[in-house]
Amino acid sequence: MAMFIVSDLCTSCGDCEPVCPTGAIVPKKGVFFINADVCTECEPDHEMPQCLSVCFEDGCIIPAE
Repeated sequence: MAMFIVSDLCTSCGDCEPVCPTGAIVPKKGVFFINADVCTECEPDHEMPQCLSVCFEDGCIIPAE
């Protein structure tokens, strides 16, 4: 599974990019994007995805479907 950034809610603050341990978060067309092929949801090293721990925009980062 992977996380997903809702582009309409992303403020492009960039707080999520440096905390991603796999480098899955990259800028794309003015907002950030999570590469699902690389995202591990920070498992097994962390209890929750690190991007969620720093994102201040409610509902911006969600589990990918």
